[in-house]
Amino acid sequence: MQVSFTPAELQAITQPKQVRGATTETVCGIGALGTAGPGELSFLGNPKYRSEVAATRASVVLLPVDYDGQPQPNQLFLLVDNPSVGLARICSRIEQLLWPKPAPGIHPSAQVGKGAQVAATATVGPLCVVEEGAVVGERTHLQAQVFVGRGAQIGDDCWLMPGVILAAECVLKNRVRLQPGVVVGSDGFGYEFIAGRHEKVPQVGIVLIEDDVEIGANSTLDRARFSRTVVGEGTKIDNLVQIAHNCTIGRHVILCGQVGISGSTTLGDYTVLGGQAGIGGHLSIGAKAKIGGQSKVTFDVEPGAYINGSPGIPYMLGQRLEVLHRKLPELFKRVDTLEKLLPKS
Repeated sequence: MQVSFTPAELQAITQPKQVRGATTETVCGIGALGTAGPGELSFLGNPKYRSEVAATRASVVLLPVDYDGQPQPNQLFLLVDNPSVGLARICSRIEQLLWPKPAPGIHPSAQVGKGAQVAATATVGPLCVVEEGAVVGERTHLQAQVFVGRGAQIGDDCWLMPGVILAAECVLKNRVRLQPGVVVGSDGFGYEFIAGRHEKVPQVGIVLIEDDVEIGANSTLDRARFSRTVVGEGTKIDNLVQIAHNCTIGRHVILCGQVGISGSTTLGDYTVLGGQAGIGGHLSIGAKAKIGGQSKVTFDVEPGAYINGSPGIPYMLGQRLEVLHRKLPELFKRVDTLEKLLPKS
């Protein structure tokens, strides 16, 4: 790490509810409880590591408010509501220092089409293409080799990383963050089988991404066959996720890596899909539902349900079946024993 913080600066960032001990060390690194040393910061984010706090050599430790241990000499404990959130705020400051926002302006190698509107406070990086009629909002940053299609719209305070593609007419609202290689507005996968051939169905809709959405590297969102594919406010999407045409993803949804969602499916607000979960087309997944990793869902899911397995079944039923499955060898032994006791016919 190329930046450092004094204990006082860390307290100002994390706003601890309580402070124990003191240290004269300047923090220049972050480490796990078991490996951190003097001059580093650590945190207790998972209760399973609670026993490691007493032995940690970290100079500063973020701890939950209910931790009752005492620091070692020259060690500072900062007790906060959520140590993981506290660390995130420190890392946000580090990010700002390591990768400051570039100065506004259009790089000489970028191509900006006729009638495109680029805000004076925006940045258009090397080798970017902003096509005719596109809009780039205030304080938005396009890093190298970003493509913005004809008539596409980008709101304020967005950050598009290298290699992002925003296809024609698609819309990003405000504070959207797209990691490298994201494709927004590729054609939906639509074909009709006619006279022995797969005939392409034109995809003439758009993709609309609401405020505060973040999308991971190399994820793809298909434009709608008609109307629009929608990602709701505050939703967070991991790497390598596929969202098909005409899907509606609700607000504050979590989609983990390699999730695949087939066309015209709706996900309610606050749903969570584990890694590699596959969701069939034309389905409704209710608000706050949870779908376990690698689950296959081919049916509508009620709000708040927890589905797991392939094919997906309610989580608690799956747990009971797993217990019974482990008991099958003993059950067969008992049946064999009982059969031997029965009179032979």
